[in-house]
Amino acid sequence: MKKALALMLTMGLALSLAACGSKADGNAKSEGVMTYAEYAAADLDAEVVIEAYVQAKQSWWDNKATIYTQDQDGAYFIYEMACSEDEYEKLTTGTKIKVSGVKAEWSGEVEIAEATFEIEDGNYVATAVDATDLLGKDELIDLQNQLVSFTDMTVEAIAYKNDEPGDDIYVTLSKDGNNYEFCLEYYLNGSDEEFYNLVGSLEAGQVVDVEGFLYWYEGMNPHITKVTVK
Repeated sequence: MKKALALMLTMGLALSLAACGSKADGNAKSEGVMTYAEYAAADLDAEVVIEAYVQAKQSWWDNKATIYTQDQDGAYFIYEMACSEDEYEKLTTGTKIKVSGVKAEWSGEVEIAEATFEIEDGNYVATAVDATDLLGKDELIDLQNQLVSFTDMTVEAIAYKNDEPGDDIYVTLSKDGNNYEFCLEYYLNGSDEEFYNLVGSLEAGQVVDVEGFLYWYEGMNPHITKVTVK
């Protein structure tokens, strides 16, 4: 009886450890692949290798793809990655990819350029992190390129690029007396006519919740993907 009980306890412990290991390995990296912390600490122009999951596709042209990716620790903006049109179609939300390229920066936006990729097994879709309390704080940049949300923002103004519909929409929102610039990036989701018209019809004084990817252009400039009018 004691032997049977001991065996059962041993098996239970092994299963428990296996489960813990599975959970801990959910964001484990392959050999030679950087953690997000290592990527963040890397110098500009350094060669980088990361694994992440596609969260949104911004554009494809001339066999180059620009996409937002993320893992459980941080986010990576991949700019003009070598990618055929057939491969682009396979990059659905949640798809895991291994990316090799060069860490670059443009007007404050940190990205991976000159990139190549391969698809790997795995799937992960991020949920938006509420960054409202970080508005105006230096710590906000630590969430660069992640899917974030901001609540109870007041619409101050909207403006169309080139002064007419059919391109980006610039949205000025305020919180506690301070203004912040957001953008509906046309290449990202401008083809969603309902969403484009919703953002274009916002009026000063309306209160909204917004979600988007925390793009950085000479300061925070989130590319919005969802707007809820309160």
